[in-house]
Amino acid sequence: MDANLIVFFVLGAVAVLTALGMLLNKNAVYSALFLIMNFATVAVFYLVLGAPFIAMTQITVYAGAIMVLFLFVIMLLGAEELKKTKRLSWQAPSAIILALVLAGEAFFVIFAGDLGLTEIATQIESGFASPSAIGSELFRNYFLPFQITAVLLLAAMVGAIVIARRNKRTRGGDLK
Repeated sequence: MDANLIVFFVLGAVAVLTALGMLLNKNAVYSALFLIMNFATVAVFYLVLGAPFIAMTQITVYAGAIMVLFLFVIMLLGAEELKKTKRLSWQAPSAIILALVLAGEAFFVIFAGDLGLTEIATQIESGFASPSAIGSELFRNYFLPFQITAVLLLAAMVGAIVIARRNKRTRGGDLK
């Protein structure tokens, strides 16, 4: 067993355990913290694969910005503790079936041998995930979708501001 395989199995175990901790925890704050740990584990996977830019983006965007937003919403709504609800009768059998399908797929991928991944891995260039490679790919081949996304995000931001101002005005708030 080489070092890369050991690191992969350790990271995989940590990722699975943090995902299970997120799913099984009744406290929403602890679930969010488990999710942050899972995002950090995925970022370490990216580092091991030689993609440091994507790893830092993973930490900054997901573990940083989005999870802080989730935690603010959880704290503001006061929804830290999960309330007891009755389970639907179809949930347990479908969860067992889906878990068996996932285990079968994992068994197939692990023990079926080479699925052509080594050919793909040898074709990848050394700087495939560098910021300059990502930027040149983005602005050379995906410039129009990038610009359309930027315009849509700008329109959504302006729309949210207009709706917020309209709601404030109808409630009698003073706008200056």
